[in-house]
Amino acid sequence: MHTSGAPTTQRRHGGGRRAARLLAAALACTLLAACGGSGGEQQPEASGSGGTLPVTITHKYGSTEVTKADRVVTLGLSDHEVALALGVKPIGAVDWFKERPFGVYPWQQEKWNGTQPEIVGERDDFDIEKIIELQPDVVIAQYSGMTKEQYDKLSEFFPVVAQPTGFADYAAPWRDMTRAIGTAMGKATEAEGLIKGVEDKFAAARQQHPEFAEQTMVVADSFEPGVYSAFAGHDPKLQFMLDLGFQAPQQLMDLPKEKNATEVGSEGLPLMDVDRLVWLASDTAMQQRVEADPLYAKLKVVTENRDLFIPYSDPPLGAAVSFGTVLSMPYAIDQLVPMLAGQA
Repeated sequence: MHTSGAPTTQRRHGGGRRAARLLAAALACTLLAACGGSGGEQQPEASGSGGTLPVTITHKYGSTEVTKADRVVTLGLSDHEVALALGVKPIGAVDWFKERPFGVYPWQQEKWNGTQPEIVGERDDFDIEKIIELQPDVVIAQYSGMTKEQYDKLSEFFPVVAQPTGFADYAAPWRDMTRAIGTAMGKATEAEGLIKGVEDKFAAARQQHPEFAEQTMVVADSFEPGVYSAFAGHDPKLQFMLDLGFQAPQQLMDLPKEKNATEVGSEGLPLMDVDRLVWLASDTAMQQRVEADPLYAKLKVVTENRDLFIPYSDPPLGAAVSFGTVLSMPYAIDQLVPMLAGQA
């Protein structure tokens, strides 16, 4: 399972569909009060937007005015979590980790409360027609690789808030994305409160563990034998550790913003011979494969038991760190900090 923050999947933009067919779908949905709930699943109810709309938001592809945000579709890999944290259940979302049912993670379950959004794509492969059928008030794509073609097509029908300006795709800090989503839903004040709450939780962890600030950290994964990925300083997975107070090798901090990780072979493993090394493991076979590499076994971080494998699921620590949102990070802090402190 490839779960890095900047996926490279084949895109399907819906460009082959006729514009007339899309317009017909949009008009049909306008006439139907409950358009979009397919497959017999209970759909999220519309949520109030908080009374601070309309707003105009600047983003990668220009600016967008949002006048209403009761029906929200999120196209970023983790955008739905911010919406949930703000009390809004998106009516449509993309699937990153192939959750079935959607919203199984413990930090999400109470927020969804048994409802299911319509799945409108996987990663950056959006089902344009299905989004149109849902008739959202606003489409939000922050932790996303949305293309200009996709933006232009959706903007024919709805306000679309694309990726934050000034950052590469998947490289905007979690604070910026939270603010953009909160503003787009008329909940800017609430978003600031969520940001402060997470910042306070990070600060408490740093205060309790000042030793973290003196240690270098690498977060890594391996998707195939003999190939190892170390995540960049701007990737949410390493950013989480930086917020805990850890330092990172300058090589990872200096990676181009268009790259969320650097890949090395066995001969490049010394990059990971730091004070603390955290692996995100898709399964036990991945851990066994990494540990079986004779060059890996010789690293000092390994011989001194300072490496740590955390699963993406069961428990979903890797997923919580990967999502890196105001909803998932408190769970990750509570679960992971004691594990890191126990190794000190």
